Amino acid sequence: MKLRPRLAVLIALVLLASTVVVVRTSAPAAAGDARYSATIRRTEYGIPHISAKDYGGLGFGYGYAFAQDNLCVMASWVVTLRGERSRHFGAAAMSDDPVSPVNNLASDVYYKSVADSGVVRRLLARPAPVGPSAELRRLVDGYVAGYNRYLQETGVANLPDPTCRGKAWVGDVTAMDIWNNLLDLNRMVGSSALKEAITGIDEPETDGPAKRPAAGSNGWALGRQATRDGHGMVLADPHFPWNGIRRFYQVQLTIPGVLDVSGGSLYGTPVVQIGHNASVAWTHTVSHAQRFTVYQLRLAGDRTSYLVDGHAEPVGRQEVQVALQDGTMTSHTLYTSRYGPVLAAGQTDKVAYALADANAANLRAADEWLAMARATNLTQLRAAQSTYQGLAFVHTLATDIGGTAYFADASIVPHVTDAKARRCAKPSPIPGLDAYVLDGSTSACLWGKDRDAVVPGIFGPGNQPRLTRADYVANSNNTFWMTNPSKPLTGYQHAWGEPRTDVEPRPRVSLDMIAQRLSGADGLGEPGFTLETLQATARTKRNYSFELMRSDLLTLCRTHPELTSSDGKRVNVREACATLRKWDGRATLDGHGAILWREFFTRLMGPHKMGEPVFSPWRVPFDAAHPLTTPRGLKHDASEVRESLADAVLFFQTNRIALTLTPGQAQRYSSIPLPGCTEGEGCFDRVRMRAAALGTDGRYPEVDTGSSFMMAVELTPDGPRTRTILTYSLSANPASPHHTDQTVLFSRGQWVTERFTEAEIAADPRLRTTAVHLG
Repeated sequence: MKLRPRLAVLIALVLLASTVVVVRTSAPAAAGDARYSATIRRTEYGIPHISAKDYGGLGFGYGYAFAQDNLCVMASWVVTLRGERSRHFGAAAMSDDPVSPVNNLASDVYYKSVADSGVVRRLLARPAPVGPSAELRRLVDGYVAGYNRYLQETGVANLPDPTCRGKAWVGDVTAMDIWNNLLDLNRMVGSSALKEAITGIDEPETDGPAKRPAAGSNGWALGRQATRDGHGMVLADPHFPWNGIRRFYQVQLTIPGVLDVSGGSLYGTPVVQIGHNASVAWTHTVSHAQRFTVYQLRLAGDRTSYLVDGHAEPVGRQEVQVALQDGTMTSHTLYTSRYGPVLAAGQTDKVAYALADANAANLRAADEWLAMARATNLTQLRAAQSTYQGLAFVHTLATDIGGTAYFADASIVPHVTDAKARRCAKPSPIPGLDAYVLDGSTSACLWGKDRDAVVPGIFGPGNQPRLTRADYVANSNNTFWMTNPSKPLTGYQHAWGEPRTDVEPRPRVSLDMIAQRLSGADGLGEPGFTLETLQATARTKRNYSFELMRSDLLTLCRTHPELTSSDGKRVNVREACATLRKWDGRATLDGHGAILWREFFTRLMGPHKMGEPVFSPWRVPFDAAHPLTTPRGLKHDASEVRESLADAVLFFQTNRIALTLTPGQAQRYSSIPLPGCTEGEGCFDRVRMRAAALGTDGRYPEVDTGSSFMMAVELTPDGPRTRTILTYSLSANPASPHHTDQTVLFSRGQWVTERFTEAEIAADPRLRTTAVHLG
């Protein structure tokens, strides 16, 4: 074997205050022969409320509405899922994957191999819960029919979005495209993040191939003891990409008497991932538990087979063909094993490595979200999670109208106990590859089994970290152990994450924000959360690293008004120190000093001297016995600290950038100034730019990740009270009136009052209603 190197009732029709449009067609649907009917009502900011009498109609209305707003993003992603980007855009251009972009050829080879493997067809042939439920199948078929109906009515040449208007690569989608998108979402932090290592195309040599999404998302579930009126509340703050297929779309989906859910739905998925109904609300944060393992294969003889328990098993071959822009085809051979694809990295004459992804055949997440949306209390929500066990990589934080707060890492984790990990450990084939590497030559190192697991090889619900409280649970991508400091979670297998480790600044400021609100020490009034104080707490823009280091920084400023930069230049830091002394430590639009601090802190935490141990600037190191107060302080006497401040100030001075540069001046999205600071600085509602360097013009590249669909919801006996903000707005179409309208609100710290009940929707004077039919 030669291995190659590199996601309501229909009464508005008669409301006099609304604009009514009826769209009827007798053309056949692209997905089945069913008759579809739905009502699309749009309230402020274009937010759609879809209602229908059945799942097929609901999907039809949703697919139609989504296509109106974001067809071009989906059309491009369908080209990706079909492995046709090289043909349309060139093999060397970068793919449209917002999380793990690779060149189009690597993308095409990977997605062609997934399609050719038949994994989705096999799953569709299975009954629920392993295969999709009948309800989800009808929802997907309707979604496809609705999307295609809008495209057929409008025509490619007349699409409102200039991004794809008249493009040859725009066309109808199929149910298989949607299923492939759902599978790819579940593989996002596994196989899909390892395309280069799987295909051998442009494989990185040193840093490892896994481009995990940057740590993001905050989630709070507040119970009756944490809220003034005893109501359950949820704060959702997922930090997902601001461009491409992993954006959220805000929607309400209603089948009277069956389903009524509102929230954020990832593009191309016909279900709500983060949201609420009348009595339950939930959110997710990314869990950094293990998602895959790598197996070291012991090659036999001519390397066309490998040994398991002393018996030879053949290495499988998969021939993948990709069409190129010039009309020719290119062929690529991939290799497979019982564990999964053989990586095109780390191989020698004696060993190769195979990827075992726990989400390689997981379509269950969509059914789990659908069942959660129908839950009327936490007992039913937990039952939905135990039934489907499909959430690929996220924690769940939820509450119900009874005011109980619930946390679970109910995600998919390969069943590798600590004992097995030690016994079966092998060296990693790629530096930085974040995975257990196990001995593939013995069946004793196969994943284990739990009796309550829906599929073999994963931990079942009985082994998942879980916590139920009357006060609160919180997570900001820290491990489960500090979900609530009053009840640390320990005793779980390390595949779920390491306990008693550094909580890190963003999770620490999150827990501090809750503690201050519960004690009333935050200046927002008497203790306890209301919906209003929940909103206010979430948008404080605290920079926790500055709070932890400020005192020592000012000591440095007093003792060293002049410093020496790393290249030996003398730098006067008096004005910079005065700016930082006056700054209140909040990354607001007008936060004078916020960008100066970021540039100093970024240099402080970065590499200093090649070949030397990583420098820690913290004066008091982390102590597991005091996880919420350590690390802290600044080593103000360290040469690395002094040089970092000098270098930052020198950059401002050399480029004539004001030391008082503010977030509103330095960071933008679609020309709209944005508040916020970065993950490393310890900012709760963070922002991120893919290329993080401040330009010589005092501007960062455009924000591409950060708070995305924010939701603050209070579950009351009279119905949910909810405030939301979709930070990048509803439509990716630059010509749409809803392209940046919510972004402007987000910039100002404002929220949208959600309309959930029939009365709330009907009261909108801008209500527009469209009835759509097919059949």
